[in-house]
Amino acid sequence: MLGGARSGKSAFAERLASECGGPVLYVATATADDDEMAARIALHRAQRASTWRTLESPTNIGVRVRSELGDATTVLVEDLTLLLANLMAEDDTSAETRAIAEVNALLTLAAHVVVVSNEVGMGIVPPYPLGRVFRDALGRLNQLAATASTEVYLLVAGLPLQLK
Repeated sequence: MLGGARSGKSAFAERLASECGGPVLYVATATADDDEMAARIALHRAQRASTWRTLESPTNIGVRVRSELGDATTVLVEDLTLLLANLMAEDDTSAETRAIAEVNALLTLAAHVVVVSNEVGMGIVPPYPLGRVFRDALGRLNQLAATASTEVYLLVAGLPLQLK
């Protein structure tokens, strides 16, 4: 699930996860570092089905999901953008490699896996080096996830376009 900010990615991903049936494990990579982000997280929590289990894991999602999958038959990961940012905040030299390993671990689960990520390569080139490193790394991470997925959607203005 790819798209820009406020494109409808989350709502569409939640609908897809619901349609997969069975228990859902929602993996949240966001951290409430300020009041605005805390409000966004609260809104997302309120919109999720009350029957879904939530795993808050800003990093190490591959290992954590595998150990806490339980009876879940669907895993919704929200989102790769924040996962990569969290890893870069810890160590920008190996963040992309670590993110790739985490995505690969998710893709081997015996469950439906729905992954949300921002498409950041359609805008202007970031004016600072770290922004360009992040954009390029997320682009490669999105390509990896899309290649390994059976379905890929791009959301624009709330409208899904199936790419694969």
